Amino acid sequence: MACSIVQFCYFQDLQAARDFLFPHLREETPSGALKRDPSKSNWEDDGWGTWEETEPQEPEEDGNSCKTQKTSWLQDCVLSLSPTNDLMVIARGQKAVFLVPKWKHSDKGKEEMHFAVGWSGCLNVEEGEYVTSALCIPLASQKRSSTGRPDWTCIVVGFSSGYLRFYTQNGVLLLAQLLNEDLVLQLKCRTYEIPRHPGVTEQNEELSILYPAAIVTIDGFSLFQSLRACRNQVAKAAASGNENIQPPPLAYKKWGLQDIDTIIDHASIGIMTLSPFDQMKTASNIGGYNAAIKNSPPAMSQYITVGSNPFTGFFYALEGSTQPLLSHVALAVASKLTSALFNAASGWLGWKSKHEEEAVPRQKPKVEPATPLAVRFGLPDSRRHGESICLSPCNTLAAVTDDFGRVILLDVTRGIAIRMWKGYRDAQTGWIQIVEDLHERVPERADFSPFGSPQGPSRVAQFLVIYAPRRGILEVWSTQQGPRVGAFNVGKHCRLLYPGYKIMGLNNVTSQSWQPQTYQICLVDPVSGSVKTVSVPFHLALSDKKSERAKDMHLMKKLGASLKAKAPNLDLIETEIKELILDIKYPATKKQALESILASERLPFSCLKNITQTLMDSLKNQELESVDEGLLQFCANKLKLLHLYESVSQLNSLDFHSDTPFSDNDLAVLLRLDEKDLLKLQALLEKYKQENSRAAVRFSDDKDGVLPVKTFLEYLDSEKDVISVKKTGEEECVALGSFFFWKCLRGESSAEDMCRTLESVGLSPQLLLSLLLSVWLSKEKDILNRPQSVRCLYTMLHLLSKMKVAIEETWDSQSVSPWWQQMRAACIQSENSGAALLSAHVGHAVAVQISNSLTEKKFSQVGLGPDSEALTDSWEALSLDTEYWKLLLKQLEDCLLLQTLLHSRVNPSTARGSSLQAEPLPRLSVKKLLEGGRGGIADSVAKWIFKQDLSPEVLKWANKERDAENPDEPKEGSSRGLSEMTEVETDLGAIPDLLHLAYTQFPCSLELDVLHAHCCWEYVVQWNKDPEEARFFVRSIEHLKHILNAHVQNGIALMMWNTFLVKRFSAATYLVDKVGKSPKDRLCRRDVGMSDTAMASFLSSCWDLLQTLMEADVSRDEMPVPVLDTEDAWLAVEGPTSIVELALDQKPVHYPLVEHHSVLCAVLCAITRFSLKAVKPLSLFDSKGKNAFFKDLTSIQLLPSGEMDPNFISIRQQLLLKVVSAAVQARHGVAKDRDSSEEAPSPPFEKDQDWPVLALDLAHHLQVSEDAVRRHYVGELYNHGADHRGEEAILQVQDKEVLASQLLVLIGQRLAHAVLRTQTREGLELLARLPPTLCTWLKAMNPQDLQNTEVPIATTAKLVNKVIELLPENHGQYSLALHLTEAVEAIAIPPL
Repeated sequence: MACSIVQFCYFQDLQAARDFLFPHLREETPSGALKRDPSKSNWEDDGWGTWEETEPQEPEEDGNSCKTQKTSWLQDCVLSLSPTNDLMVIARGQKAVFLVPKWKHSDKGKEEMHFAVGWSGCLNVEEGEYVTSALCIPLASQKRSSTGRPDWTCIVVGFSSGYLRFYTQNGVLLLAQLLNEDLVLQLKCRTYEIPRHPGVTEQNEELSILYPAAIVTIDGFSLFQSLRACRNQVAKAAASGNENIQPPPLAYKKWGLQDIDTIIDHASIGIMTLSPFDQMKTASNIGGYNAAIKNSPPAMSQYITVGSNPFTGFFYALEGSTQPLLSHVALAVASKLTSALFNAASGWLGWKSKHEEEAVPRQKPKVEPATPLAVRFGLPDSRRHGESICLSPCNTLAAVTDDFGRVILLDVTRGIAIRMWKGYRDAQTGWIQIVEDLHERVPERADFSPFGSPQGPSRVAQFLVIYAPRRGILEVWSTQQGPRVGAFNVGKHCRLLYPGYKIMGLNNVTSQSWQPQTYQICLVDPVSGSVKTVSVPFHLALSDKKSERAKDMHLMKKLGASLKAKAPNLDLIETEIKELILDIKYPATKKQALESILASERLPFSCLKNITQTLMDSLKNQELESVDEGLLQFCANKLKLLHLYESVSQLNSLDFHSDTPFSDNDLAVLLRLDEKDLLKLQALLEKYKQENSRAAVRFSDDKDGVLPVKTFLEYLDSEKDVISVKKTGEEECVALGSFFFWKCLRGESSAEDMCRTLESVGLSPQLLLSLLLSVWLSKEKDILNRPQSVRCLYTMLHLLSKMKVAIEETWDSQSVSPWWQQMRAACIQSENSGAALLSAHVGHAVAVQISNSLTEKKFSQVGLGPDSEALTDSWEALSLDTEYWKLLLKQLEDCLLLQTLLHSRVNPSTARGSSLQAEPLPRLSVKKLLEGGRGGIADSVAKWIFKQDLSPEVLKWANKERDAENPDEPKEGSSRGLSEMTEVETDLGAIPDLLHLAYTQFPCSLELDVLHAHCCWEYVVQWNKDPEEARFFVRSIEHLKHILNAHVQNGIALMMWNTFLVKRFSAATYLVDKVGKSPKDRLCRRDVGMSDTAMASFLSSCWDLLQTLMEADVSRDEMPVPVLDTEDAWLAVEGPTSIVELALDQKPVHYPLVEHHSVLCAVLCAITRFSLKAVKPLSLFDSKGKNAFFKDLTSIQLLPSGEMDPNFISIRQQLLLKVVSAAVQARHGVAKDRDSSEEAPSPPFEKDQDWPVLALDLAHHLQVSEDAVRRHYVGELYNHGADHRGEEAILQVQDKEVLASQLLVLIGQRLAHAVLRTQTREGLELLARLPPTLCTWLKAMNPQDLQNTEVPIATTAKLVNKVIELLPENHGQYSLALHLTEAVEAIAIPPL
């Protein structure tokens, strides 16, 4: 055991604290600044010269200095950590951060303590003051049931203004005192310690405050009571308002230090009493020869300061020379306690707000004068300036640092320097006090010292810890004149914290019952974000000549070096190790040495056995009283394990081969199967093996059955006469099982000898059965390729079952045997279904044989004669275990078939890539299926269907044979599905056959509606993970439409809407309404979480879902609710409720509300599909319509009814006309317009949708004139030159006269374009022949409104004739139509 640095805490976000305290360092912060597990090296591994190098020069460039400040910022802060590790304070200037510990799981799964920011803010009250010192003092609890943890922790902060303020952990100011109008240099605390010896003076608790020319000491008991009273006052004010209770005053002493130039740091030694000789010596030095002395030496308080002139000053204050001063605590609490984190200090404890301070000047409290105290003596050194002083825990030594880079060790009692270390500039020091553990001592000699006996007092050792930041090294030195016992490279930016106190509020009674867990010293590393402590064993304080422990540790190091030798001579190494382990004295060290020897990978088995045997013989030859029983038992246990390893290795190395042939008929007899069942089993296993070999990749393992002795000893543990497995993980069990049984399962080792050997050493049959099944189930691929291994397993299982305590003698056929239940449990949990099914068949066969033999024995006892043999041969003894085996075989067969299906894959050429579809499927087991609920089987298949991206038609096609068996069922769309499937049948491979087998095996769990429901849900779940994969949502809707039962369809659609769609749909609606057009990609991603193209597809799929939901709501009254059955083998299934059950529990929807949402969804689809502008979809609805949106579809909402406001109807009509125009433009627009169009490609929604028909349907719901939409549609068709479609659409128009008038304008635009487009002679002559009224009318037309100007004049002539048919003769434009007929004929006839 050597010195070590242990990390016991981490920082959760130290960078946030740094940015708060140093705002100028916030920019360009490198990511990942906090690194875990920083590299550290032990001082024994490095050369001594690495720490004696010259100090590096300071960088001069600004960039480098800024970079250095980012890492060394902690050196510029005031830092304090509570000794109970429950609070840390980091302060700089006027700001402070309070950090509290929290338990958090690390990346490796372990719980670790992390410091997190509990409070941060500004602490200054006076203008211009800043924090100069801080202290975290834990206060003891007054409750008798306390476990040793502090009640709470108080933060004491000293300011440059002289104020001393006390805070709670939440930043609430409790107390403020001005004891001296000067800068607070240092705060130090002393808590109660039980005196180790009767002659040691008992020290009182106190808090000492150092000022530039004074020291103030506050009595600990007085401070403890005042702080408790202040905290209670704050709690009462928070609960009931103002309640003034004056806390007890603080008792303090104030000494003015004289005859010293500057003071930097101090140490309060406490009360001391001089010996008579020292008393007379001191009196002679002060009073001279005639000085008089008192009979009893006076008690004095000793103080030591460091600074300059003198470098170290010693002050002594006589007890009783002055009365302690009483300072009335200035305490006032605000009337309303709004928050414990409120403004830290500025508004608390009687201090007024800033605007009130300006009106009424604050009066500072009265400051008592200091009592003069002259320096008695010191260490004069005019050139040396002290920087810090650190007092040892026993108050006898102190470490002083100076500006020369020295660390000086002072003898406090004598006032002299006894040791000096050089080369430690800017050093930080601390102490570690170690108490010897009496239980580690072993009385080996009768004349041992009294300290070595268990009755003797514990020895105490002190170590000085020095941190040199310039070199980044932490050293541990044994005091007073001891060597360096440890050194570590820790980095150059750390802070060493040594509180020097524990918990305040204890006394000589309470401290004995308390066991507070406090640390003595710690190192804060801001680079790695960790807090470390130093662990030092006691024996390092002992000299090598007197310490047997040190000698043992030296032998341990030598042993470690021998074990690490690269090319050892085994004979010499074995002899040397034997000598070393026999020379070690302490039994605990001997045990540690033997453990390290047995854990070595370099030593062969023979060496390990010989060394352990030698140590065992040595212990047996010693006297019985001096032998450690634990070590003797440990050696015996290890020897037993080594003998077992040797025996098993010898059995595995023997050349053993069974030449008995093994045929299928032998296998059938062995497993008690007929020929039909055997062929079915072999076919099932063959399919599984083919699909499994494609799905899994296995690397060859040439070391099956070989286990290193080191690993063997790690896995097994021997205690008394029983050998058990220490590590019960799957990997350990497989390794041990392979070592014991793999050769036997391959027929290369004797199973009888192996079982006899394992039974003789105390391995339980239950443990052996577990190991046998572990290796069998893990070697599935090898087992399926070697049918002979089934016979070997049968033999092994039969032998294990014949062992004692394997099967209880009291077991009968009407109870369940724990032995077979253990085997069935292993098969149920296994994910290797093929091996599990074979092992279950073997277990069933062995169980039947044993049951039959027991039955035969009973028959023979009854005396039934020779017929009993024939009876047991042809009969199986009926037992409860047999029924459980049959159930398990059926479950494993089902699981194997399902696993085979999930391993099958579509041809990779047809598979569509997706990161979600690339995720591997989890392997199945009977346990998983039993715990997966009634929908677990369908859910597993649905995940596989999603991974293979199979269409719903494939599922329907695979079910065609079941449909053939039930001809009465409807077969809609079957011909279309079959024709489509023949094209991809070759790509699907064996999938349709496997699906059909699964349908047959699971007629209830994989019923087609159930499977479609799970597929629908799986696709929408995966789409929700990545909304950019719009095809997942489209495929989900396809599966939804294939659900035949309206009750299931209604429930699934409603669950999809409520769970995944309504939030995104509402976000899309509000976004489109906000921008008034189809939104850009950036806005869609921000508000809806998907791209603009994905949102268009999403809206169209939502419309499909709402339409399906309405159809299901109409159809659900016409069909019964389906009854969900479960296969007989899976009646014991438990787990979550299936999707179909949840769907059937859904309430019926409110049809008008669904229709209301469907109208909105169609409008949104039109806007995004055709990129319509200046359209706000919510403006189409009144307040009732708006309020009804996005509500629960099963609720009854107040919807618009009656006549609608004409303004709304006008807006709706404009929108529908825009939709019709855009739809005709998209379908019949000319090529140049289509090429220049910026419209997105049509989503899948457009494939099955006729937008003009949808616009008419919307017109019906929106109370818009349908005939107006039809007329506009006809006009747009003619406008785009689609006259043939226009003629068909005219038939549906009711008001033909209005339509004819609109078409006349269109004809005029066509003729105007034909006549007036070129000012040619022919055109002018033609114009001259026309009637004047017609000429005037044509000139008024605007041909630019035409979308297609390339319409032949003959087509226009047909349109004119159509208009004449539509117009009555008494119509006002009838004559104009006749003139147009003449004009068209004139244009059609070319001029002569």
